[in-house]
Amino acid sequence: MDSNHIAIGTDRQLFLDDLWVSNPSGVSRVLHTPERREEVLTPDRPWERHGMPSCVGYFRDGDRYRMWYRCDDSAESNPRFTAYAESKDGINWEKPNLGIVEYEGSKDNNLVSLGDDGMDLTPFRDDNPNIPDDERYKGIVRPHAGKAVYAVVSPDGLRWRLMQPEPVMDDPPFDTQNIAFWDTWRREYVFYTRGVRNPTTEEASEPGMDLFKGGVRWIRRATSNDFVHWSEMESITAGDTPAEQLYTNSCIQYPRSRGTYMMFPSRFVEDRSPTPGWEAGPGVNDIVFMSSRDGINFDRSFMEAFIRPGPGMANWHERAVYFDWGLLQTSPTELSMYCQEHGRLPTAHLRRYTLRTDGFVSVQAGYEGGEFVTQPLVFDGGELELNYSTSAVGSVQVEIQDVEGNAIPNYGLAECPEKFGDEIEGVMSWKTGKDVGDLAGKPVRLRFVLKDANLYAFRFR
Repeated sequence: MDSNHIAIGTDRQLFLDDLWVSNPSGVSRVLHTPERREEVLTPDRPWERHGMPSCVGYFRDGDRYRMWYRCDDSAESNPRFTAYAESKDGINWEKPNLGIVEYEGSKDNNLVSLGDDGMDLTPFRDDNPNIPDDERYKGIVRPHAGKAVYAVVSPDGLRWRLMQPEPVMDDPPFDTQNIAFWDTWRREYVFYTRGVRNPTTEEASEPGMDLFKGGVRWIRRATSNDFVHWSEMESITAGDTPAEQLYTNSCIQYPRSRGTYMMFPSRFVEDRSPTPGWEAGPGVNDIVFMSSRDGINFDRSFMEAFIRPGPGMANWHERAVYFDWGLLQTSPTELSMYCQEHGRLPTAHLRRYTLRTDGFVSVQAGYEGGEFVTQPLVFDGGELELNYSTSAVGSVQVEIQDVEGNAIPNYGLAECPEKFGDEIEGVMSWKTGKDVGDLAGKPVRLRFVLKDANLYAFRFR
């Protein structure tokens, strides 16, 4: 067997792609669907009556959760507004009176100041240690109907100013939710926006071309060291997968797994019939799942939907459902995420969805059982931690092997008691105990043997 190995240190490893699944027998990787929960934001303010929420961004900031969203007060409204909400638990959200922006003679509202109300904003907290505090919050904005984008900064996420009067990028299209953030692993700013996949050569050379003739809506990325000067746009890759229309990206870093990026694009299916009588245009959409280890090359092992439109015809028309930018750990065992539903309707709202911690993809075995081995790895730490779930008759066992595939003494399958239950951070043991520190720094393989079980992640700690 190949003696090359991957150094994982104490980083948590998920099964989003097939990197860690070699020689599978009786097991398969499974994409899990989040659970649909309660509505968390509805249009109950005058400045929201024509449309909310869209271009939603949210994150934890100290001891609270913060959210920004776009809203409109009439069909003819120009500008669009950016409003603000916050929560103590990520479940119950409030719209505080900020007293910043005047609306119809009053500042009694939750609108934030952008200097130019015609801009869309999905902000992020900038954890770059080398910036001043008055630039702690940043975002990329696009004036309503504009073709270029601008960089904005804020000391508090509520009062914004332009970093410079000139646009930072002017190669459209940017008519999407423009996502930017400080990449804590690569130590640079990244920006994801709309693009095209498979354009014709002639179209690709035309300035201001129709990007969707001969191609499909896709996703591009640029990088920057200062949030003002950006690299050339580069299309993400997704291997040899069908060219589907992806409207948005919602790219995030997954904080529990170093080097893991995830996207949740809204997939547009143009040739499906919309809700009967729907006049805005053809098509329906759902939400898909993609992952990456470098932020530019994405894995699409799963072509099925991550989130389906769901019950009720109000979600069965074009642009009805979108995954909003962010991900919250609302309990040790639960992740919360938010999706726009009923898009383009007066009943448009934001709904919470939940998923098991690390529970995007698992390696699953049925009652008859199955197994797989990892490629060689080198770890730090002294205990093997698993995120797993079994039935009452199910089990998980782990054998630690050398790179040739031979069981290491004291760590063979026979020395590993069957582990059963449901734990996010369960620690494996062998007859000699839990400590595997004597193997740290040495290339090993892990052989996982599962019965009626799901394995979501592993790490050494």
